[in-house]
Amino acid sequence: MTNSVSTMYTNTSTPMTQWSWRGLMALAAVALLVLYSSVFDSYEIGIVVLTAVGLSFLGQNWSGFRRHLVAVAVISFFAIWLYGQNLAAGESNFFLKYLIASQSAFMWMSALFVMATFAYFAGLFGRSPFTEKVASALTWSAVTMGLVGLMVRWRESYLISPDVGHIPVSNLYEVFILFAIITALLYLYYERRYQTRSLGGFVLLIISAAVVFQLWYTFGKGANEIQPLVPALQSYWMKIHVPANFIGYGSFSMAAMVGVAYLLKSSQLSNNRQGIFATALPDLAVMDDLMYKAIALGFAFFTLATILGALWAAEAWGGYWSWDPKETWALIVWLNYAAWLHMRMSKGWSGNPMAWWAVIGLFVTLFAFLGVNMFLSGLHSYGEL
Repeated sequence: MTNSVSTMYTNTSTPMTQWSWRGLMALAAVALLVLYSSVFDSYEIGIVVLTAVGLSFLGQNWSGFRRHLVAVAVISFFAIWLYGQNLAAGESNFFLKYLIASQSAFMWMSALFVMATFAYFAGLFGRSPFTEKVASALTWSAVTMGLVGLMVRWRESYLISPDVGHIPVSNLYEVFILFAIITALLYLYYERRYQTRSLGGFVLLIISAAVVFQLWYTFGKGANEIQPLVPALQSYWMKIHVPANFIGYGSFSMAAMVGVAYLLKSSQLSNNRQGIFATALPDLAVMDDLMYKAIALGFAFFTLATILGALWAAEAWGGYWSWDPKETWALIVWLNYAAWLHMRMSKGWSGNPMAWWAVIGLFVTLFAFLGVNMFLSGLHSYGEL
């Protein structure tokens, strides 16, 4: 492990591997377009093509992601094959009932994320690279099971009825799972890029918190039941607006947890203490750079999601902006991180003030994400608790 900002990942993929991966993504896109040409509209065709292009670039130099995506595809298609046209198979087939039906996969995802959190901290405090590698493997496994669960849930919704079928990003239960998956993938990317696993426990804490909420929401509210979409959500916009939003939320959350680690190390160093945080965490410059990159990425996607949301609102409600509580708080989140980036880029701010700002920003984001649904009502009230 290295503690230098300049230490980035090395591209170990050969040109042959890269072109093979691009070809595989192109083949997958063509197969989807051929198989579902009768039900895809022009927007969905565009989404498939752009997704294939994006996955091609993301996976070409990231071997872990390639293996993950192939595993998700194989397991998901196996589960769909086991279902056939019979949703009741989920209660009688061993593999579906205990492993890869959507609800089973989500339970495995939840357990694996919590285990990974403990393993990361055990590796950090025990200074054990092997334990940290185990934690990474658990995180990859959790992400795989979570994404399999979403893919299979998508199919299950259509098995209930073609009129019920929809992409599983339509309510708080589904988007909390999406949040956990996206945040973990973002962390795993930067874990490889910066060649350090010592921040894993901090980032996985926020993911485990999302998992706990999702479990409460499942068993306390029965939120795992697949419901028909309300009319406002029956739109292709949902398929691009929601994922873009949660890349933003995941990036902001990761930046905040890196900010917590930054403040802990800074505190020990300022007091001339050689504690675990001062010695085992990456250099302050590394964590400062990671906060900046995470917030910049999140801001770009959150901006895109806000624009897409405005276009969706114009189609669904007749206006681009209505000062609905969700829209207002989305604007507050956007302004908060715009100001953060402005002070970083134009004024050169860094260090403790920016770390505190990133942490406080998490609470602003959390209220926009969850608090609005709990305490306020408006056009987005279909997502309330």
